[in-house]
This record gives sequence, structure tokens and C-alpha cells, in this order.
Amino acid sequence: MTQPPHDEPTARSQEELREQVEHTRHELGDTVQALADRADVKTRAREKAVAVREQAGAKAQEWSGQARAKAAHVAHTVEEKLPEPVKEKGAAAAQGAKEKAAQAEQVWQDKAPQQVRDHRAALLAGAGAVLVACLLIRRRGNR
Repeated sequence: MTQPPHDEPTARSQEELREQVEHTRHELGDTVQALADRADVKTRAREKAVAVREQAGAKAQEWSGQARAKAAHVAHTVEEKLPEPVKEKGAAAAQGAKEKAAQAEQVWQDKAPQQVRDHRAALLAGAGAVLVACLLIRRRGNR
């Protein structure tokens, strides 16, 4: 048997001894549980993965905000340094593009059959899928 620690008094009665034994059992149970938790590699790995994922998401969000701020600053700087004639031509081109888009929309509304207009989103999605498929097939052929 081991001797009691020098800093802890020994039990004076059976009741105190029982309390000390119960206290020691709880401590031992906590220690065993802590060791079991440390040995559970799968759970620890999962917790670490969650922590890393959260940290990566936070970093990505931070960097995204920094990139947006930098892009806005660069755009503002470029806009300030552009000569006035270039700004005017750019504004005119933008206005022309808006007008052409409005005209194209009007032509679409006037000439497209009703069924096509009703299913425009589905048709555009299908056309996009066909385009992606063609590009993938073409890319595989180049390898």
C-alpha cells in the first residue's frame, strides 16, 4: 500500500475515509475520461478538421474583404487618373450598350414565341449546359 501524501491529513473517522475514497474515485474517473478523450483519435481529428475549416473560412472572408477594398481603391485611382475624353467615351459606350440591350430586350419581347418567352430561364440553362459539354469534349480531344 502507498503512504498518504504528507500535505493531506489522514482520515480521523470511517466517514472521512469514505469521503476521501469517494473523492479519489471521482478524480480517478475524471482522469480516466480525460485519457480516453485523448485516445479518441477519430473525434480529435474531426474536431481539428472543423476548427481548421472555420479558420479557413474566416481567413477567406477576411482576404475577400481586403481584395474588394483594394479593387475599389484601384478602380477609384484609375478613374481619377483617366483623362476627361476617355471618361466621356467610356460613359457614351456604356450608355450605348444600355440602349442596345434595351432594344434587344424589346425585339425579344416582340419576336420570340410565347412558349420560348415563358421558358427563357430553362432554355438559357440548357444552352449553357450544351456549351459546357462542348467545351469539355473539345478539351478532352486536345489531350
